[in-house]
Amino acid sequence: MSVQGSCHCGAIQIRVPHAPEWVADCNCSLCRRTAWRTAYYPPEQVSISGETKAYIWGDRMIGIHHCPTCGCGTHWATLGEDFGKMGINARLLDDFDEGAVEVRKLDNAGD
Repeated sequence: MSVQGSCHCGAIQIRVPHAPEWVADCNCSLCRRTAWRTAYYPPEQVSISGETKAYIWGDRMIGIHHCPTCGCGTHWATLGEDFGKMGINARLLDDFDEGAVEVRKLDNAGD
């Protein structure tokens, strides 16, 4: 069953095929500041509607997207190489309960 979500103002709508079974808690310089819990899905299974703005940094391999109106980080997507996945900010998904899924710590503090 698909799951929906949105940014705070509702301008960006997200649909994923199912609730995440686990989410990442990354400690890189960006995720630490934005407090994302990232769920991963194949890009072809994700629908994002509304116009986002991308922040590109570091090795310039992914774009970190956010709503230009309310500022909520929505997702990351590759800028070239196909990773077979994209990251969705699970905290934007309707009825997301962080206590009901495994939270995996990712050590990317060197990024």
